[in-house]
Amino acid sequence: MPIDIAIVGAGPAGLTLARSLHGSGLGIALIDPQSREALAEPAFDGREIALTHASRRLLEAAGIWSRLDPQAIAPLREARIVDGHGATPLTIGSGDRTPLGFLVANQAIRRAAFDAAIGGDGVSLFDGCRVVALDTARQDRTVLQLSDGRSLAARLVVAADGRYSTTRRLLGIGARQRDFGKTMLVCRMMHERPHGAVALEWFDHGQTVALLPLAGRCSSLVLTLPPLEIERLIALDDEAFGVEITQRLRGRLGAMQPAGSRHAYPLVASFADRFAGPRCALVGDAAVGMHPVTAHGFNFGLLGQARLAAAIRAGADSPGGDVADPARLARYAREHRRETEPLYRATQLIVSLYTDERAPARWLRAAVLGAAARLPPLQRAIAARLTGHAHRLPG
Repeated sequence: MPIDIAIVGAGPAGLTLARSLHGSGLGIALIDPQSREALAEPAFDGREIALTHASRRLLEAAGIWSRLDPQAIAPLREARIVDGHGATPLTIGSGDRTPLGFLVANQAIRRAAFDAAIGGDGVSLFDGCRVVALDTARQDRTVLQLSDGRSLAARLVVAADGRYSTTRRLLGIGARQRDFGKTMLVCRMMHERPHGAVALEWFDHGQTVALLPLAGRCSSLVLTLPPLEIERLIALDDEAFGVEITQRLRGRLGAMQPAGSRHAYPLVASFADRFAGPRCALVGDAAVGMHPVTAHGFNFGLLGQARLAAAIRAGADSPGGDVADPARLARYAREHRRETEPLYRATQLIVSLYTDERAPARWLRAAVLGAAARLPPLQRAIAARLTGHAHRLPG
């Protein structure tokens, strides 16, 4: 089958896009440097994804949610945001028994998405190779040169290869990037006391901590510190690591012990200058790589692929049958930017304020958090954003 769409990057955004185009009759190439075996059975990477209700609906529509083990889905009842030693947290809840969201391991989502995407008609996997060059001289197609010597021509190229996207650069699209100079350590921790399905976001002095509730007395720890501190923590044995994390959390959930491997990620945010261009588009972190403090990066990726899939289908079904119709790609880019840029910019301000240890900043953030805690309408608005009820889904 001829290649209509080349999706570069078989991560969750790229895989879900391929699945969202199932039944369209289009020929789709998925290109990724990992082997088929590694993509089918991804290794645990420590990351737990907070999914909104809107994202759940998108995963259901793509046939991915049903492939997840129900025991691996942890409901999130409430989120609490704490500043420093402040005793009054900002508490966000759905207001009823509906979960605020759901926590699922990135590993589980990737496995389910691969199973769903590769099982679809018209999807070809080009694994174990990278895109090393793009030839855009032809008006109707782009030729992709792969690292293994193969080449293929596609009517539309989609960059879905992460916030450091090589494909984005080959397309001549720049990105604003911010390196926060910090590293995130993520791992699962067992603890003495129950978490009550409550997530904690704690802007403590000198560190930022998130605890995401999983099944049983287990939580995902996300600890942000300078890189050398993270290296020291990763080198500790399990007993010493558990003691230090217990102390860092001041015994909030009792004694803690690691329940698996530890993983470190540099903290870098990115925002592409353009989300689409001639016969190309960006999705996932290649378009918007969010700071994890708002837990919205993955959700934006799912929303973006759904919008792009709708644009591609509309183009394919139009009289001209162009999956890369410029007007439709421009509309996708415009709508996705409108959705993501305000929160991206707000996140930069939040992180700047809540990681500034100077006295005026400490006073201001305590005042802001205290005021928000006393404004139920604001809390409801934040809850609507977190649950995804504030999103308008495509279709």
